[in-house]
Amino acid sequence: MSAATARAEAALTDLQPRPDDILADAIAGLSRSPKQLPSKYFYDDRGSQLFEAITRQPEYYLTRTELALLEARMPAIARAVGSGAHVVEFGSGSGRKTELLLEGLDAPVAYTPIEISRSMLLHSVARLAPLFPAIEMLPVCADFTRPVPLPVAARSARRTLVFFPGSTLGNFAHGDAVRLLASMRRTMGADGRALVGIDLDKDPARIEAAYNDRAGVTAAFTLNLLARLNREIGSDFDLGGFHHRAVYVPARMRIETTLVSDRAQTVHVGGHAFDFAAGEAMLVEYSCKYSDAAFAALAGEAGLAVDERWNDADDLFGLRLLRPA
Repeated sequence: MSAATARAEAALTDLQPRPDDILADAIAGLSRSPKQLPSKYFYDDRGSQLFEAITRQPEYYLTRTELALLEARMPAIARAVGSGAHVVEFGSGSGRKTELLLEGLDAPVAYTPIEISRSMLLHSVARLAPLFPAIEMLPVCADFTRPVPLPVAARSARRTLVFFPGSTLGNFAHGDAVRLLASMRRTMGADGRALVGIDLDKDPARIEAAYNDRAGVTAAFTLNLLARLNREIGSDFDLGGFHHRAVYVPARMRIETTLVSDRAQTVHVGGHAFDFAAGEAMLVEYSCKYSDAAFAALAGEAGLAVDERWNDADDLFGLRLLRPA
C-alpha cells in the first residue's frame, strides 16, 4: 500500500452497503413487476473498471464532452461559486472531473467524495491528495442516495458546493431524482450551491449508440451486476442466460437498460425463487435526458433554482449551477 493510499484509508468514513442491504434491495426489486435491480450496485471493483472503459469508447460522448465543457467554463464557475468552498461530490468515480474543479476553484478548503466503491474511492483520493496538499481530503464510502453524515473540515468553509457530474442524476426515476436533489439542498445549506451535469435531449440514434458500444463494454458492465450479486449474496444468475438491451424511449426522454432472459429459467436469491419467461426484460438502469424546461421544473420540485447554465457548442451536454430557491 502506498503512503498516499494509507493516508486516504486513515481518513476514510466507511458506510458502504453490507451484504444484507444488497440482498434486501435485490429481493425487493425482483419481487416487482416488471422485475428490477438497483443500478447503484453496478460499481464493485470490476464494475468501476468497466465504467471507466465505457467513458473512453468512441460512441460514449458524455464524459469527453463534459470534461471539455468543465475546462472551458471553469473561470465562470469559479466566479459563481466564490472562494473557500467545501466541495462534496456525490459518486466521485475516478476523480478526473474533480481534478479540473479543484484546480479551477479559488482556494477550496476541503473535499469530501462520497463513493460506493471503496477501492475506487481510495484510489481517487490517493491520486488527488498529492496534487492538492492545501485541500483537506475527507472521503466517505457510502451510498449517496441515502442520508450521509458529512465529516467536519478543520477549516471553516464559506460555502458548500455539491458536485454531481456525469449525468448520474439521469439514472433516477422522477420521484427519486427530486428526493436526491432535495438531499443536495439540505447538504449545501442556505448559501450553498450544486454543480450538476445533465445529458441533453438529442438525436435518439446518437443516444442509443452511447449505450450500445460496438466493443460490448457496456454489455459486460451490465452483466457484471449479476456476477456481483452471485458473489456477494449467493444468488445463482446464469450470466450466459441474459443479454444487455438499451433502448431510447422518446416519450419519457430516457434510455431504459434491461437484462433480457434468453430462455425460461428460475433464479434463486436468499431463499426466494424468481421465475423468468423467455424474452422477459429486467430493468437495471434509467438514463434520463433533459430539456432546459424539464430540468428547471425538476429542480424546482426539490426547492432549487438554476443560477447559471453552460452547454457545449453542440448542445450535447450541460452543466447547471443550482441554488436554494
